[in-house]
Amino acid sequence: MQQSAFLKTAIEAAKAGEAVIRHYYDKNIQVQIKEDLTPVTVADVETEQAIKAVIQSAFPEHGFYGEETGKTNPSAEYTWLVDPIDGTKAFVRQYPMFSTQIALMKGDELILGVSNAPVFDGGQMAWAEIGGGAFLNGQPIRVSGIEVLDQAALSAGNIKTLAGSPSWAGFGRICQVVNRTRGYGDFLHYHLLASGRIDLVIESDVNILDIAALSVIVREAGGVFTDLDGQPLTLKTRSVLAACSREVYAQARGMLLG
Repeated sequence: MQQSAFLKTAIEAAKAGEAVIRHYYDKNIQVQIKEDLTPVTVADVETEQAIKAVIQSAFPEHGFYGEETGKTNPSAEYTWLVDPIDGTKAFVRQYPMFSTQIALMKGDELILGVSNAPVFDGGQMAWAEIGGGAFLNGQPIRVSGIEVLDQAALSAGNIKTLAGSPSWAGFGRICQVVNRTRGYGDFLHYHLLASGRIDLVIESDVNILDIAALSVIVREAGGVFTDLDGQPLTLKTRSVLAACSREVYAQARGMLLG
């Protein structure tokens, strides 16, 4: 596949961020607590700054929405969505379940995603651009062909609000039906879904910056990706229902609804 200027820039930005991440990963860096009680480090801030510099150098007219630096040029046609270190708690405790998430939105449509986990399993970078398919470490990936829920492997994460909602009983019914239940979490269960190694992901308590890039990757790999209400992603999205096929998605969605 020939990469667009957008995708080349996103990959370059992810690699610039990776250089900062690797610099700090093994150091005892200072952690601060944000107003929402989540941790942030100098690595988060400097990684986002490195990513932002690459993007704004290439596309100064574009908007930018970063986890650490906020929004700039909000009326732009194109907006970059960036979480420099999704999984700061893992980063601080020096285990590899964290990633950099970079997505591009045109108007209200997510059109590109790069997900880079630099120290997981020797490094995993997934990317996709609308109409161009999905790739993991440079190789094309595709969701599984499973169409029946009782053959599907489920991964669930961040289910705190789901546990207190009317959908909790439906989630329990899904767990009783699926072939296998795990909680891979963060970037990993979406990389696994997009590459055909699990079949269903359910999450609540997410931020759009955590999942925007991953939604493009899963969809371009042939999957379905909405929130738990079946709605397309927006900047306010807080949950995920993603599946390898429309059949598995519909069965799971039906159970959530009761």
